Amino acid sequence: MPKENLAKIYPIKRRYRRFDLQLPVRLSFPVGGSVREVETTSRNVSVGGMLLQAGDAIPLHSQVNLTMDVRIAGSRRRVRLTSEGEVIRVESGGPDGGFAIAIECKRPIKEIETRLSVAS
Repeated sequence: MPKENLAKIYPIKRRYRRFDLQLPVRLSFPVGGSVREVETTSRNVSVGGMLLQAGDAIPLHSQVNLTMDVRIAGSRRRVRLTSEGEVIRVESGGPDGGFAIAIECKRPIKEIETRLSVAS
């Protein structure tokens, strides 16, 4: 049975509320003796992690630092959110190309609930 049908029968229980936000997210991670940076875009974001769209794959289980700039609704002000996480899933983006990359944060981003509620 396809995943879509299973999700209708057995809804996925999530630990954290997800926000369907498309925000620029910069990832940095060690590769060999240097640090690589990749610009991505979020598909959805939660306190415990995020799903990103990227042009390049990032190795599974890579430890990453991430930075997001969130604009607060009705303001010119931006809030910079940073965290550390691990790449827990990498999937081909299909015919559009690129990759879907799931990041699990090492610790919940406590401020994200209030900041993203205001931004969304």
